[in-house]
Amino acid sequence: MTTATEALGLDPQAAVVILTCDELGFSYGVNSAIYAALRMHQATSASVMVPAPWARAAAAHYNGEDVGVHLTLNSELDQYRWGPITQSPSLLDGDGAFPRTIDDIWEHADTEEVRREWQAQIERAQLWGFAIGHLDAHLSGVELKPEFFDVYLDLAEKYRLPIRLPGAADERRIGFPFRALATERGVLAPDRVIALGTLGDDEATLREALSSLEPGVTELHVHPAHDSPELRAATPSWETRVNEVTLLEIAAKILDEGGPSAPQRIGYGVMTQAMRREK
Repeated sequence: MTTATEALGLDPQAAVVILTCDELGFSYGVNSAIYAALRMHQATSASVMVPAPWARAAAAHYNGEDVGVHLTLNSELDQYRWGPITQSPSLLDGDGAFPRTIDDIWEHADTEEVRREWQAQIERAQLWGFAIGHLDAHLSGVELKPEFFDVYLDLAEKYRLPIRLPGAADERRIGFPFRALATERGVLAPDRVIALGTLGDDEATLREALSSLEPGVTELHVHPAHDSPELRAATPSWETRVNEVTLLEIAAKILDEGGPSAPQRIGYGVMTQAMRREK
């Protein structure tokens, strides 16, 4: 039985899915697409990128949806930038924004400035009114430098929040037992994380992939956005983001149909409740 399914009181052979929309706050079109997906019960969770330009607008339209914090230390786009919300010189590049790459932040960031920045992002989201349900990290990987992972885990334990982590099979590749460390501290995580788009881009392929998911909790994440000139100017991946609106609709339709092999959908909030019961 996996740690997550055990904590949730689920059948150990059950396949359970969290459908998460990342980067709430990126732009107006991202906000509108993510809230539409949550309110139509296509997605079950989202995460807000607090330093991003449209994060405050996302907070203004929040209605109690299952939202976590997308902890951010990078600003990867050439012409659309954001930076730290704390006074943290080691987190700045030459433009006065976060660095563009993970390698850059790993090489130059001071660990205590990372801690202060991430904590400030969590607390600002709370101040804006979000009932935070989990933590994950922008550009998945920033948190997997051991010093930064310690901060990530400390914050998850402090706020009693589940976190996104790669699956157990990645521990040897990454070089330290991050999942075991999280378990020791009572911090829950999905058993594996998969980008929904890697499972297929049509209904037949997605149907087969979703029916074949392993037992345990699988997080499927997407970056949906409504098309606009703003989005096209901001990111070269605009078309993928627009297509992920449809991809999410298809996945939700398949899961809604149910059937003996269809995974159950949950939000991160269920894992948060389980962690806080164990406290």
